[in-house]
Amino acid sequence: MHRLLLRFPIAILAATAFLVPGAGAAEFVVKATTIAEMKAVFGQVESRIVVPARARIGGSVRGLHVSQGDEVRQGQPVAVIVDDKLALQLNAADAKIEALNAQLENARLEMERAQQLRATGTGTQARLDQARTQFEVATNQVAAARAEKTVIEQSAREGTVFAPATGRVLTVPITLNSVILPGEEIARIAPGPYYLRLSLPERHAAEIVQGADVLVGERGLTQSPGRLPAAHRGRIVKVYPEIADGRVIADVEVEGIGDYFVNERTLVSIPVGKRTALAVPPQALRTLHGIDYVRLVTEAGEMDVAVILGEAFEDNGHKRVEILTGLRDGDRVVLP
Repeated sequence: MHRLLLRFPIAILAATAFLVPGAGAAEFVVKATTIAEMKAVFGQVESRIVVPARARIGGSVRGLHVSQGDEVRQGQPVAVIVDDKLALQLNAADAKIEALNAQLENARLEMERAQQLRATGTGTQARLDQARTQFEVATNQVAAARAEKTVIEQSAREGTVFAPATGRVLTVPITLNSVILPGEEIARIAPGPYYLRLSLPERHAAEIVQGADVLVGERGLTQSPGRLPAAHRGRIVKVYPEIADGRVIADVEVEGIGDYFVNERTLVSIPVGKRTALAVPPQALRTLHGIDYVRLVTEAGEMDVAVILGEAFEDNGHKRVEILTGLRDGDRVVLP
């Protein structure tokens, strides 16, 4: 019967190891290595750009085509604003143009009559010049009235509010038939790209490095203890130089985060330092009566050693479990 051996090393070390083929079973030789000290913090999903769709004219909302959470494309109609005064102004502009056209026709007849009288010698040159001037003034007045009508028609067309970018609608702060002023927000649209914003304690300012890899946990604010983060890998792309309220701000880029809600929070593990530890493959562990054991190869033969486990991590793509106490550098662990 194997006897149980419990050993407590003075220092906590990190682990890397290799397999040594044996006669009966494979062996795992424990070696000290440096691993990143990870800290779990909350990251908040944000969009780098949030653009408002604004009303260009004042009036009442007669059509609203989007709601919170909708996906919209650039140029898609978002709402329709109607100003009842514009229809009255168009009627007034049409009436003014008709009146000016009548004046223009009268000025044209006067000019032609003055030209005929001048040609026969019964009219004066001053009368002809005056008739020409009146005709030119009437012509310009008609052109100005038509331009004013075009402005009114353009204002009526600007009642349709279009999405300024392709993205997700965050808020729609208006309702149907509500009265708005020019420049008011109809909707806020987040076109992305999306990123995670982290807020870390000031004591970690020296350890936060731009370009460092991070692990983004599963969607939600809780994770099962002892599990490897089954989530996305990200990268710190920006560390802001200003510390506000004792917090360091950093941005993390993560692929495939576009399905998250804007301002949704999730757990992120970031490296804030380095340490050494000993670790073994998960298959080297076995639990008996609530105590974890590994089997060692010694000069006296094989024996079971009680260990205290730390966190699980990956070392060069291999799963490892940290051993806090019970092993030493160079121990040979028997793998099943």
